[in-house]
Amino acid sequence: MSGRNVSRRKALSLAGMGAAAAASASSALATPALAQTAIRWNMVTSWPRDLPGPGVSARRICEAISTMSDGKLTVDLHSAGELVPALEVFDAVADGTAEMGHTASFFWQGKMAAAPFFTAVPFGLTPLEHMCWIERGGGQEVWDALYEPFGVRPFMGGNTGFQMGGWYKRRVTGLDDLKGLKIRMPGLGGEVMRRLGATPVSLAPGEILPALQSGLIDATEFLGPSGDLAMGFHQAAKFYYAPGWHEPNGTGEALIGAKALEGLPADLRAIVLHAIRAENALSVAEGEWMNALQLNALTEKHGVTVLPFPDDMIRAARRVTGEVLADFEEMGGADAAVYRSFLKAREAMGPWTHANELQYLTARG
Repeated sequence: MSGRNVSRRKALSLAGMGAAAAASASSALATPALAQTAIRWNMVTSWPRDLPGPGVSARRICEAISTMSDGKLTVDLHSAGELVPALEVFDAVADGTAEMGHTASFFWQGKMAAAPFFTAVPFGLTPLEHMCWIERGGGQEVWDALYEPFGVRPFMGGNTGFQMGGWYKRRVTGLDDLKGLKIRMPGLGGEVMRRLGATPVSLAPGEILPALQSGLIDATEFLGPSGDLAMGFHQAAKFYYAPGWHEPNGTGEALIGAKALEGLPADLRAIVLHAIRAENALSVAEGEWMNALQLNALTEKHGVTVLPFPDDMIRAARRVTGEVLADFEEMGGADAAVYRSFLKAREAMGPWTHANELQYLTARG
């Protein structure tokens, strides 16, 4: 009997040891498997790190993706120049150097003539109207079609709100003052200025202030008061013009490599898209609030003079804008499709904006 008990105890002990060993082996196998499920992406941007507005939006998108996915997908943020130059973000996403980018569509005008429509159009849509076009008016569809040949998916990834007209080192008293004026102004607004006699210059955001200080340029536009104050433009120019007729809207874009997005499981793909959309909505409210506060700081603390553009300049810019936009119809293909979609949205939203918002703001005084 005693032998049988010892034998039985030994058998139970051996069984327990075997179970523990099996559990240990299972754990050893499971740990690498779990690690393999964690995905790491890179995001490259056109902005200085944490630049108010677009720089902050880029960071928050990365943070939101990591938090909502519980670390299953993390996105490492690279500000302008850290991994690729500021104006090579699109190429980096297209060729797979980075899975994501945060930038502005008007930088890609040389690749796709209609790309600037998705940042802003002179005398075009307001921030809310632009969101309506992209989300409900067919704008996302034509945007997707424009970028599809490059293997890139574009999304609204932030919005700095209404833009200002820009910083000028000397007063603009009339249309003639634009002749020979060197101004940093990308996108369709830059083409309008060129036809009005100015010389538009394309510069990455981090290069603008040194160019303004050195005299390489005479004027610049960028964002609204919040972003402009952070960039320090008031150190080199004191005349701040309004309105931002060239960019009444400030949409930034989040780019994702199509293959990278399609390669995600459905839950992570949904998290990425939700993080981008949520940031776009938050940034509009934040942008307008901060612009209001920082405009006061510029005028009261830094002695900046806010001036309206001369009437003859505004009239001429509006007329030339019509000519610039009409050229897109003749281009055909995806560029013409973007123009027609934009025009349809502006015509659809215009009567409501005028009947309600414009009348209300006039009444409010």
